[in-house]
Amino acid sequence: MSTFPVILSAPSGGGKTTIARRLLERRRDLGYSVSCTTRAPRDGEVDGRDYRFLSRDAFEAAVRRGEFAEWAEVHGNLYGTLRSEVERVLGTGRHVLMDIDVQGARQFHAAFPQTVLVFVLPPSGEVLKARLAGRGSEDRAKLLVRLRNARAELSEVGRYHYVVVNDNLDRAVDQVSAIIDAEGLRHDRVHEIEGQVEGLIAQLEQEIHVFSQDD
Repeated sequence: MSTFPVILSAPSGGGKTTIARRLLERRRDLGYSVSCTTRAPRDGEVDGRDYRFLSRDAFEAAVRRGEFAEWAEVHGNLYGTLRSEVERVLGTGRHVLMDIDVQGARQFHAAFPQTVLVFVLPPSGEVLKARLAGRGSEDRAKLLVRLRNARAELSEVGRYHYVVVNDNLDRAVDQVSAIIDAEGLRHDRVHEIEGQVEGLIAQLEQEIHVFSQDD
C-alpha cells in the first residue's frame, strides 16, 4: 500500500484537531506528525504529544537549516512541520494525518505532492464565534483577530481537494475517513495494480485462445 499525508485545514475553532484525534483513535493505518510551535502550551497540552514547544530562537534556527516541510506565523506565533517527522511516520507504513493552517498547507503540498488536502468548514459564522468564545482563552481582541483570519482562510478553500462541513462531528469524521479510503484506491497510489492487470490480461488472452480453438 502506498502511504500519503492527509492535511486537515480549517479556521481556528473549525474542529480540525478534534476530527484528527477521532480518526487516530479509530484507524491504525494513521500516524500523527507532531508539529512544532513557539506558542505557550494550553491547559492539558503535553510537549511531544500535542506539539513540540520550541523557543523562537530554536524554531528560527531549524528554519535556517531547512528542516521544516512547512512553517508559518499565525496569530503572532510560529508553527511548523519537520520533514523528518513526516518521513518517520510514512516509513512505518502509515498515512500521516495533520491539522495545519492554510499557509502551511500550501508549502507542505509543494514539499510532498502526494498529499491529500481536506478543508473543514464550520456550519456558520455564528457557530465558529461561539466555539472560539467557548474556549475561554480568547479575550475580545484575540477573538477579533481569529475571526478576521478565518475570513481570509476561507478564500483558500478552492485549493483543497475535498471540503467537509463540520455540522455534525461523527458525520465529519466518517466523511474524512471515507476520503482516506478512496484516496488509497487511486490508480496512481496502488503500485502493484499494474502487475495484477497484466496478469488478468494474460489469463483472458489464454481463455480467448482456448475458446477460439473450440470454434
